[in-house]
Amino acid sequence: MFFKIIFSLSASFIFISSAHAAEVSSAAVGDEGQWVYVDTTAIVSLQHLSHEAIFGKYAGGYNLPVLKAIDIVQGHAPEGGGYFTGISTVPAESPIGYDLDLFGKALLAAPRSTSYCSGSTYGVLIEALNLIFPYGGSSLSADRLESLRLQELNGGRREDGVKYWGKWNDDGWGSNYALVQYSGMGEDIAPELARPGDFMNISWKSGRGHSVVFLGWYRKDGERGMVYWSSQKNTNGFSDVVCPLSSVESVRIVRLTRPENLFTFDVNKQVNRKLPGDVLN
Repeated sequence: MFFKIIFSLSASFIFISSAHAAEVSSAAVGDEGQWVYVDTTAIVSLQHLSHEAIFGKYAGGYNLPVLKAIDIVQGHAPEGGGYFTGISTVPAESPIGYDLDLFGKALLAAPRSTSYCSGSTYGVLIEALNLIFPYGGSSLSADRLESLRLQELNGGRREDGVKYWGKWNDDGWGSNYALVQYSGMGEDIAPELARPGDFMNISWKSGRGHSVVFLGWYRKDGERGMVYWSSQKNTNGFSDVVCPLSSVESVRIVRLTRPENLFTFDVNKQVNRKLPGDVLN
């Protein structure tokens, strides 16, 4: 079953940005080795724009602007906006259903108002970078901007594995390929250290995969599960989701930790796609 988290909590969010780098609150994301569980008694089935307020109490560092970025993306389609995939469709499928910019420079002229999972999480990453570096446009080189685009300059589809977006959108552990290996902007996170605002790829026991922003683990009536945000057919696009861990084969979790590498990463870097996932015991 799919649900929305709309309970109200408060969290502080402090960060000071410059053209080249950003400073965040000195409180780092908790790394006590303890699983973070959310209160399932407050889970209901509505979309919301309170991810920063609700989940910020469990997070810190750059996870906070990531949570705020979810609210920005969700705000473009409060009721989800629709879910659609179709590589050969006309017009082309849209990774995210609105025109996406980084520092005011176009990454996507959305051909549809719909979205799909990896496009929605990539949109969150881009909006978080806009928050972290409000004056970053003058520091981003043309080749790195081009690498980050979600479509070719002629409006055509950027294929899987091609440059930044193509690695994020690739089958398997796309968030790792793009954020950790390709750009060096993040690091891998063990499941027990996961905190709201981490990026996660899920391999389902059904054989399919999903790209999500992790929001927390849950326990209810002896069952363990997790809460995440993404775009999926069952929720008509953008939404929080609760799912049991019994449906999960494995996951890979990454965290934005070095966003300043956005301005220096090697656009020609290759990645290793033969990586194992973490099984959730």
